[in-house]
Amino acid sequence: MAARASDGPRVRVAAVIPYEDGLLLVRQSKGGEPYYLLPGGGVESDETLAEALAREVAEETGLACAIVKPLFINDTIDPAGGRRHLVNITFLAETTGGALLARPTDPTIEGVEVVDIHDLGRLDLRPPIAHALIAASAEGYDVPARYLGPMWTDER
Repeated sequence: MAARASDGPRVRVAAVIPYEDGLLLVRQSKGGEPYYLLPGGGVESDETLAEALAREVAEETGLACAIVKPLFINDTIDPAGGRRHLVNITFLAETTGGALLARPTDPTIEGVEVVDIHDLGRLDLRPPIAHALIAASAEGYDVPARYLGPMWTDER
């Protein structure tokens, strides 16, 4: 029996945006514990990946952006057999306008932060791609796009 469309993986785009000597991240929390994400979100059925990335980055940060190149692809699949399956496509992006929002309009975003690339390993970054980001940054992001495999962060 074929799976219903709603049972399939959800596509999420994310932007690696070098900004003011750091990397732009958004902060959320669960149970009072902060965690960090690259700006981005779900792709709507009528959007291209570039349109979704531009919309999500603008909603979460206030910045306009354009895709430079794809960097990573990974899966986020609930290992407990839950129904959550995301396909994360991470792009290097550049800002093309706008200004950082003092208060994000997305109610799930608590803040937008510029984080030193070397501090990523100390943060609860989701998905946990800090090592890949640090390695790509060390090469000036002049790296081939690659599949990082399945990654999951257990809720704490």
